[in-house]
Formats: sequence, structure tokens, C-alpha cells
Amino acid sequence: MNPIRDCGRRIEDLSDYLETGFSADAAHIEHCPQCQARLAGLRSLHTAALNLMDDDVASLSGEGTGWLDGMLANLRLETRAGRSIPLASNTADLLTETEGAVIALVRNVGDSLGGVLIGRCRLDGEVTVPGAPVEVNVNVSARYGYPLPVMAEDLRAAILTELLVETELNVAAVNVAFTDMREPLAEPGRTDGGGL
Repeated sequence: MNPIRDCGRRIEDLSDYLETGFSADAAHIEHCPQCQARLAGLRSLHTAALNLMDDDVASLSGEGTGWLDGMLANLRLETRAGRSIPLASNTADLLTETEGAVIALVRNVGDSLGGVLIGRCRLDGEVTVPGAPVEVNVNVSARYGYPLPVMAEDLRAAILTELLVETELNVAAVNVAFTDMREPLAEPGRTDGGGL
């Protein structure tokens, strides 16, 4: 049995690739399971940082009950499976899907679209009642240079399509709020961060 060897790519290089979308080693990164796993971890870390920033802003603006309470509440919500969502087609009530799984599905949709990074994601409504209307609310960090109205509409449509295929939720609305703007992608060969 051969041990799995490290591919040798540094986390700093993967972080740069995640931020810019460019690397001289892009072909390897896109096909290497280790690199993809590390990129997924970096995306999760970035999302957690955005959530903490949201909590900071809320506490400074008087929303919520305090910075620490808000941070702890958000961590509890993000790290648990959430509510169990019964499947209407399951008459024995033995099979369910979790709220956390649905939120992960929504995050994956965001990862598949250019310029989008989903931060906070909430399912508002009685997800434990089959057929009850549910609103999906997502906070998004957008890459500068992408048209926001088009990005919002594409994200809404992609999330709705994925939820209709993969879940039995009665999605009444998908609400997108832009909460952060990230720097434009650097053009290959440019060092001044130039772009749009």
C-alpha cells in the first residue's frame, strides 16, 4: 500500500490562486485532489471571516445583543446540522435532510459562479413542515467588475434550480444581499493589481 504523498503546493500559492484565479501551475491545481481540498478549506475560512465581519458591523451599528453574543450565535448556527427537513415523499418519516446540508448545497452553487463568494446563508420559514414556504437569504461577497444585477439574477436562478432538483423545499424566494466587494482579478503578467 503506497502512502499518499503531498503534492508540494504551498498554501500561500493556493491562496493567491483563489484570490486572482491565475497561477502558472493552474492545470495541476484544478486537477489535484489535495489542492482542491485545500482550496475548499480556504474558501470556508474566507466565508467564516466574512461572517465575523458581518457580526462586527452589526454590533457597531447597534444591531444584535453584542459582538461576542452575535459571534457565538453565528458559530453555533454554522457548525450544527440545523433543523431536520422531512421528505414529503417519505411516508414513514424516517428520511430527512438537514438544514446544514441544504446550506452547503447553496454554497456550492455560489462556488460554481464566477465572482461570487457566499457568506451568510439562512433558510427562513418552517422547513420542518413539508410544503411550507421557505425563503433563502444569502449574503454575497462580489468581485469588482462583475455587473451586480446580472450576478444577483444568475445566482438566484442557479440556487432555485438546484434546490428544486435536490430538495423538496417550497422555495418562495431567493434573496441576495451584497455585503462586500473584493478587488478585481489581476491580469496575467501585471504586478500593479490593474484591472477594471
